[in-house]
Amino acid sequence: MTRLQEWLFRAGVALGVLLLLGFGVRTFWASRPSERLELVVWGLQSGEETKGLDAQIQEFERRHPHIRVKNLMMGTGGMSAQKLMTSIAGNVPPDLVRQDRFTIGDWASREAFRPLDDLLASPEANAPGDAERIDPAEYYPACWTEAVYQGKVYAIPDSTDDRLLYWNKDLYRKAGLDPERPPRTWEELLDYTQKLTKRRPDGSFESVGFIPVVKTHSNSWFYLYSWQNGGEFMSPDGRTCTLLNPQTKEALEWLTGFYDKLSGAENVTAFASTFQPREQDPFITGRMAMKVDTNNAIRNIARFGKNLDYGVAPAPVPAARLRGEGRFAGQPKYITWSGGFSFAIPVGSRHVPEAWQFIKWMNSLESRRIFNQVQRKWNLEQDPPRPYVPEMHANRAINEKLFKEFAPTGDDPHSVRLRNGMRVGLDMMPNAKFRPVTFVGQRLWDEHVRAFEQATTRKVSSEAALLRGQQTVQEELDAVFQRATKPYLDARLAVGVSLAVVLALVAAFAFHCARGGRVAPLLRTEAQAGYLFALPWMFGFAVFVLGPMIASIVFSLCDYDVLHPPRWVGGQNYARLIKDPILPKAFYNIFFLSGIGIPLQILISLGLAMLLNSKVKGMPAYRTIFYLPSLTPVVAMAVLWLFILNPDSGVVNQAWRSTLGAWFGLPAPTWLSGEVWSKPALILMSLWAAGGGIILWLAGLQSVPTYLYEAANLDGANAWHRFRHVTLPMLTPYILFNLVMGTINSLQRFTDIYVMTDGLGGPVDSTMVPVLYLFNNGFGYFKMGYASAWAWLIFVAVMAFTALNLWGSKRWVHYEGERK
Repeated sequence: MTRLQEWLFRAGVALGVLLLLGFGVRTFWASRPSERLELVVWGLQSGEETKGLDAQIQEFERRHPHIRVKNLMMGTGGMSAQKLMTSIAGNVPPDLVRQDRFTIGDWASREAFRPLDDLLASPEANAPGDAERIDPAEYYPACWTEAVYQGKVYAIPDSTDDRLLYWNKDLYRKAGLDPERPPRTWEELLDYTQKLTKRRPDGSFESVGFIPVVKTHSNSWFYLYSWQNGGEFMSPDGRTCTLLNPQTKEALEWLTGFYDKLSGAENVTAFASTFQPREQDPFITGRMAMKVDTNNAIRNIARFGKNLDYGVAPAPVPAARLRGEGRFAGQPKYITWSGGFSFAIPVGSRHVPEAWQFIKWMNSLESRRIFNQVQRKWNLEQDPPRPYVPEMHANRAINEKLFKEFAPTGDDPHSVRLRNGMRVGLDMMPNAKFRPVTFVGQRLWDEHVRAFEQATTRKVSSEAALLRGQQTVQEELDAVFQRATKPYLDARLAVGVSLAVVLALVAAFAFHCARGGRVAPLLRTEAQAGYLFALPWMFGFAVFVLGPMIASIVFSLCDYDVLHPPRWVGGQNYARLIKDPILPKAFYNIFFLSGIGIPLQILISLGLAMLLNSKVKGMPAYRTIFYLPSLTPVVAMAVLWLFILNPDSGVVNQAWRSTLGAWFGLPAPTWLSGEVWSKPALILMSLWAAGGGIILWLAGLQSVPTYLYEAANLDGANAWHRFRHVTLPMLTPYILFNLVMGTINSLQRFTDIYVMTDGLGGPVDSTMVPVLYLFNNGFGYFKMGYASAWAWLIFVAVMAFTALNLWGSKRWVHYEGERK
């Protein structure tokens, strides 16, 4: 044994001993009996402004000394729940989650949450005199019903909210309107909006009277207007999507006309995209005279709008509803819609009784009283003191008691306004609608947003937009209801076929190696050593790359949602993919970004490299400055460019208005708020990091033989001729490399678009790209089989365009010393 082999042997033994010791210590500590049970809770927001929540948890732990609550925010309350899905699939779920209530039906349909009916019916839950008893009759119907799926209770409602109209009385007075009379009908709302809207000399908005849907700020959405007009989105049995119905169509047509009266949805959306929260709330700063927002907006006004003279009223409705005519006879005059959060117990929770005790405590009057007492005390201790407005709870009995105890009691105008606004919110809750409880809730939401965008921007008619959304949702409903007819995938057959494929690849590789004939013993020993050193990589490639690739092929032929065994559907996913209306749009978007963005990146980075290839003083510093932007993380760069390209206050548009706008009257671009400018905005942003390719281009420029330039000079070539006939041909291998890598990166583009469009690929799907659509299907709609089909389509596209580039390169790429 050589000294090297002996050293490697000893190192391997030592590493093995260390691994065994580490495993033993970990097992020992894990097996030790714990003095306190750890209850893992996800989704409760904890921070400096949630002292009341901390007090609730501390009191629970005091009452249950054997329990320690581990609160992790995790972001599971939102619509995107990848962490929760993977934890349940991996059989390591939290004990309890606080989840957006409208997603409960979706999770319940996948058997991810356990029903709570047995816990509600248990003798312990109905013990006489139990102050923490949960009584469904005490909850608002909208809140409780939204947590019920197919007759079973899957969550206990916690918080809630509803939608109200806020109006600025000072702006009413300036516009000559009665400050004590808000609009009550849609017609009055449009009339008030036109009177309250102010424009700059160039036609852009200085302030706006009202915007029906503001994605980045208020919380009304198209759902509200459809419900106000008597529309519904799902049939009562949950088997049919009714997105296209006369009432919803009429509401969408009214909204489209509303935006048209305000110079179009694109301009309005561009103005709305400049809005900021908290103290920069456009309603507080006077940039928006009216808004429909949740009752929680009162808390923001309490803190940042103390001197704001405002009113709160039910949101305006169609005139026929207000008069009780026709289909509205016997119905409430005003309609709102309620959302909020609920506590649910995931399947696989290890501490169900303790989780139920925590749910009961958090929803009890005493717990809520502690929350409000501590939070109010903390608010008043701040400098300056912050007015306190209690949160609305899903339990109406608790709400009334806490309103009397914690609502502002002063007679000053600010306290009176806060108290009146809270009362309007409480009074509207019995008339609240709620989003359909269905397993396609997220898809229905996205399609209703897409239909709203397409109709209000006049891309298609209201009927066509709603019909497309209805067909998309219905297709998903039918697929799920027909799922039981599909056979389960035979795991043994799938594994056997996969192993056969792997063995075939290994055999093909061995055959390829054997074609070289016999080799000398010394070369054979070196080859064996090489394969031995490459073995860890080969093992990792087989397990972490090749294995998942084969699995994705199998899943692409299945109906698979991660939480249930896959069912075989054959080529159904691929057939649906070909008919998917997003397919041509997504690839058109990526071809546009690639066809313009890649050449621009090559030209700019090559131009910079040629400048930085000059022999001047301080050149290393210049090279560093141009290279640094490429080191910026993609997420940080995306957030930065959101501010730079802000249609109203961004640096680019400010410069535009002071130059091109002032000189020629050209309106500033709407960038990511408009369909026309959204892709140019992404291209412009990608050029920010063009300096990353400078190193490669510098290497190429400095590798061009100087004798070629000397020969060109002797022939009388000028600078352009030297570049055209010497530099450019010698750089063609580098151009090919950048073209191939740029194409691959473009087809896989995802992160910056996801951040800048909130994962929606808007506006009007103008930034929807293949990988983003794949992600939404896999992790938003849990359609992992369909997402796998998209993954293979993207893979084939990458391979095809790479092969096309390499094939075409034979005609224009030149290598030094190459003979043709």
